[in-house]
Amino acid sequence: MSTTLSIERMSELYGHWTALWRGDFTRADEILDPGFVVHQARPDGSDSEAVTGPARLLPEIEQTMAVFGDIALTVDLGPIVQGDLIAARWTLRARYTGGLDHATAPVGTPVAFSGHDILRVSGGRFVEYWTCTDVLAGLAQLGAVSGPNGPARS
Repeated sequence: MSTTLSIERMSELYGHWTALWRGDFTRADEILDPGFVVHQARPDGSDSEAVTGPARLLPEIEQTMAVFGDIALTVDLGPIVQGDLIAARWTLRARYTGGLDHATAPVGTPVAFSGHDILRVSGGRFVEYWTCTDVLAGLAQLGAVSGPNGPARS
């Protein structure tokens, strides 16, 4: 029998989730199930489900933090809780600190992009994560790709 957590507890879990994306990993093992699975379209075509658990997610967060400073993550909508699912829309605002392949923007360039999260909770931990992030908007702002939101590459 599955026990559904209260909306308050689910919202608290999502607060810990956003803390991860701000660089606070202190509760990572507490909120991420060892079998945590990420369902994500990867720009490089790799299998987002090949590695599971905190070992799948934390390096991705660290990579994000390596090229951005002054990270501010705001939750624009939600979290919306229904049964064992949490959904939210968020916006990340930061300053580019350098080190991204093909980026032509100077260090210090402000960047903003948004995304949606859907997370499934079981046993008080996140077990699945579906995300849709506007990575192209962020890359275009840094001049790493051509597009309507950023400079065209020469």
